[in-house]
Formats: sequence, structure tokens, C-alpha cells
Amino acid sequence: MKWLIGILINALLFVAMAGYFDGFEVSSFGSAIIASFILSILNILVRPILIILTFPITILTLGIFLFVINTFTLLMTDRIMGDSFDFDGFGTAFIVAVIMSVANLIIQKAVFDKNDR
Repeated sequence: MKWLIGILINALLFVAMAGYFDGFEVSSFGSAIIASFILSILNILVRPILIILTFPITILTLGIFLFVINTFTLLMTDRIMGDSFDFDGFGTAFIVAVIMSVANLIIQKAVFDKNDR
């Protein structure tokens, strides 16, 4: 259930940020849901491999390099989705990755930790 809620939250974040940033476009809410689903699959399959391969640089940057890994997974989602989910470049994808990471952290603490008490 948490996974489906996470997909919907990410889709809402995608739509909100696409309206805010000129370099990021989402054609519809349905596209945002599909992109969120693809991103979650990439986070399950590809992200752990990238983390292992870049472990030394992640340690040297005290974990900040994880934002770069998140950016690459967003750009992979962009490639898979085609024109319905589009970033103009690495910089826009990086900013969106940072905002999504912070927003997901806040939402997880507010929603899921409250239920665990």
C-alpha cells in the first residue's frame, strides 16, 4: 500500500514541478503516474547497482552524490517515456531530483511515521 501511495505522491510532485519549471514538461497526470511507476522500478533495479558502483565517490561527498544518482534515474525515466515526460537538461533534472528527495522525506515522516506510533 505504501508503494502505491508513493507512486501517487511522486506523480503529484511531477505535475506540480512541471508547472513550476520551464525545463520540465509532463503531458498529463496519466503520464505522471506512468513515469512515477517507471521511476520506482528503476529505483528498485538500477539504483542499487549505481550506488554500489559509485560508493567511493558517495563516501567522499558524504552522500551528496546520491542526488546525482537520483538525477540519472530521472533522466532514464525521461528516455523511456519519450515526449510525454521531458527534461531540458541535467540541471533541471538535478533540481527536480533534489526537491523530490526532500519532499518525499518530509511526506514520509509526516504520513507514514505517524501511523507507526
